[in-house]
Amino acid sequence: QVQLVESGGGLVQPGGSLRLSCAASGSIFSINAMGWYRQAPGKERELVATISSAGSTITATSVKGRFTISRDNAKNTVYLQMNSLKPEDTAVYYCNAGVVRGATYYGMDYWGKGTLVTVSS
Repeated sequence: QVQLVESGGGLVQPGGSLRLSCAASGSIFSINAMGWYRQAPGKERELVATISSAGSTITATSVKGRFTISRDNAKNTVYLQMNSLKPEDTAVYYCNAGVVRGATYYGMDYWGKGTLVTVSS
């Protein structure tokens, strides 16, 4: 099984920065990528960014240029560096394990509990 634990959320002012971490333990052969999703109140969960075991990344248009996903394989940890935060970035951020096939990310049903990011003055 795969276990995922997010950390790093909190309250930050607009324009500020925050770095989220996702520590992973356990694995299955099919998993070769990780992703960050977020869910704002009253909205559907959306994919923010992904990174494959080969290092390829995908970033949602809404956060491109502001958010960067990265990994540390030695620590089995994935990060989401969030800069120039906006109030609309407020959401619970979830770490997800999945598979990349070609240029497409397929999220699987492995989730962390989520970490809340609140961007407000």
